[in-house]
Formats: sequence, C-alpha cells, structure tokens
Amino acid sequence: MSKLILIYASMTGNTEEMSELITSGIQEAGGEVTIKLAEDCSADILLDYDGIMLGAYTWGDGELPDEFLDFYDDLDDLDLKGKKAAVFGSGDTVYEQFAKAVDLLQEKLAERGAEMILEPLKLELNPSGDERENCRAFGRNFVGSTVGV
Repeated sequence: MSKLILIYASMTGNTEEMSELITSGIQEAGGEVTIKLAEDCSADILLDYDGIMLGAYTWGDGELPDEFLDFYDDLDDLDLKGKKAAVFGSGDTVYEQFAKAVDLLQEKLAERGAEMILEPLKLELNPSGDERENCRAFGRNFVGSTVGV
C-alpha cells in the first residue's frame, strides 16, 4: 500500500472541510493517509511518502496563505521525482485570481519533479451539494492513481 500524506491550510474552515471529505474518499477506497496542517510540518516530510496532496485557500489577490510560505520555500530543496501528487483548495470568485494558491502549489510540485496525477480541485468557498461528492471522488481517484507506487 502506498504511503499518502495530505497537508493543508484553512482559515475559515472551507479547505479543512475539503480535506475531511477527500480523506473520507481515500478511506472509502481502502487507503490510509497522514493528515497535517502546513504550519505544523516542514516540506522534507514529503520524502517519506509516495503520494502527496496539498490543499490551500487563496489569500488576498492570489497569494499563498502565510501558513504555507515556509513550507513552499522549503520545497526548493527537495527532489520529488517518483512522487505522485495532487492539489486542491478553496477560493472566492470576487477576486481576479480564483484559487491561485492551488495553481502555485501545483506548479511548485511539478517543478520539483512530482507527477501531477489529478487535475486540481478548486471550489468556491465551502463544498456544498455535488461538490461534497466531488471531494470524496478526488480522494478515491487519488488512491486509484497511486496503487502500486
């Protein structure tokens, strides 16, 4: 079984709720995942895992949240070749750069050699209705794409 980690930052609870739903999907697919807050770990923890999921809300006009800044900078020191990865997060369409933090994380992981195995999951504010199932499916699909890593 692949070792999976999900690291996220959430200010209002929207990305936290996404994380919980994605975790539920991972578990439904028979996977196990370690869950951490971005501010509670350093990027080198990723080296211990086969599958990496990062989730963030977007701050201001398209910026990473403060909780992710050190982690993001530390990614520059890592070689993530052979790692499978996916990103997700919440945003607000009142801003010109909708959920831009998700794009920044995806670009950085790919730059460091991780294989991006799913399209990013971006939601407007908190998951509701079908979006809740989309989050669970994201988790299930991640497990399905990392089996045999």
